[in-house]
Amino acid sequence: MLTALLDLVLPRTCSGCAAAGPPLCADCRAVLRAEPIGRVRPTPCPAGLPEVAALSSYQGPVQRLLLSHKERGQLSLTRPLGAGLAATVRSLGVREVVLCPVPSSPRAVRQRGHDHAMRLAQAAAQDLGTNALRLLVPARAVADQSGLTTAQRARNLAGALRGVGLPGRPVVVVDDVMTTGATLVEAARALAAQGHPVVAAAVVAATERRVR
Repeated sequence: MLTALLDLVLPRTCSGCAAAGPPLCADCRAVLRAEPIGRVRPTPCPAGLPEVAALSSYQGPVQRLLLSHKERGQLSLTRPLGAGLAATVRSLGVREVVLCPVPSSPRAVRQRGHDHAMRLAQAAAQDLGTNALRLLVPARAVADQSGLTTAQRARNLAGALRGVGLPGRPVVVVDDVMTTGATLVEAARALAAQGHPVVAAAVVAATERRVR
């Protein structure tokens, strides 16, 4: 009822392509259901990066959908984005794993009103029939990554995360976007330091800094 009333007052458009209609149109939903592009590597590739798979390149509808979910709180996109992330994990061919999202800072979570990475991880885990576990926590504050070079991002993130929890099943690190790979390197390092066996990483999208 509330949605119907809002539709009378506020025009609805797709968050991916701005077409009139629901927040996710059929065409953009099909993009999220497409076969993952598979294994990706950034250029240059940082040392310590685990095997990474992506659903899509970070451009077009996928980029806009991720930003709408993350920055504009379009939470109805959690399930379809999570399903795409689950398909990406399957493309890695790993079995009997748990998903561990890269954590956002407490400040970012407060500002956004939700933990976007954990929501995506939980949705993907439900599709996969496994668990999403908080095995990483921020260890210190980091500077804004925007505009930093690959080397600067690596220095900015070194030691920024800490692993928690008891080691158990193999872990796939999950995130929304991979740019230089520095965040995934730090996540894998922190998990390994805690004894968690990291087998791979999966992201919804990878920027054009990667190669197939």
